Amino acid sequence: MSSIRTSRRRKTAGAGLAALLLAAGAAGCGTEKSPSMSPAAAVAKAAKNTEDITSFRYRMTGKVPEEGRVKAEASMRTKPTVAMSMKITALDQGADGTAEIRLVDKAMYIGGGAAAAKEMDGKSWIKFDMSALGDKGLGGGTPGAGQADQNPATESTFLTGAKDVKKVGTETVEGTETTRYSGVVTLKDLKASLKDKDKATREAREKSIKQYEKLGVDELTMDMWVDGDDHTKQFRMKGEADKGPLDMTITFLDVNKPVSVTAPPAKDTADLAEMMKKALDS
Repeated sequence: MSSIRTSRRRKTAGAGLAALLLAAGAAGCGTEKSPSMSPAAAVAKAAKNTEDITSFRYRMTGKVPEEGRVKAEASMRTKPTVAMSMKITALDQGADGTAEIRLVDKAMYIGGGAAAAKEMDGKSWIKFDMSALGDKGLGGGTPGAGQADQNPATESTFLTGAKDVKKVGTETVEGTETTRYSGVVTLKDLKASLKDKDKATREAREKSIKQYEKLGVDELTMDMWVDGDDHTKQFRMKGEADKGPLDMTITFLDVNKPVSVTAPPAKDTADLAEMMKKALDS
């Protein structure tokens, strides 16, 4: 009788162990990632996911033509209206190389602090009407002005236009495990890749492409770091422009969190349009 009870206990324990192993296996199957995508497919999926991003905070470091080395941190939202706040330093421009830029209500405000106030009757901000500037943009001269109205989430999708996307390996970026991909994309190929995109996506990417055309960049070498949720965590773009090398790295610090940007006080702001009108009337 004792041997029968022992046998039953062994069977019960064996059944329990088998159930435990099956459960563990089922859990493992549930959390196991799908078969590895090709590098091109992984990059395309991350690019697709940018369409769900309406706000983000990011860091920018590198080198841009004319301005030289720059570093910046910014917050941007794309809906319901476009707004951006950036603090940027052009490291090669000395004391005059630091500025704060705000983009809100279709106007760009550039603040230079006390140094700017000395030149503008005590006003530390200058206002540019972006709608009046049209496609001319702000160009160089003011640190970061040329990059301020560009959407880095849109630019992060550029690698989808490359024909030679390859997986480089895995790396940790800001404490996040990522997979790094690399490739070379020409602006010609990038334009060609837009033909099947919807109107909004196509227009957003065409706007970004124009910025590189203005710089005289024909080809970009690009690296893209994609996290476990198939979102771009970081990307780097390198190219040769008419007025020097371009080498810029954008790191996304968070996404889809509230971004609020307000215009500087009117008493501290000089309106460029009004300044020009006064100059013409004098």
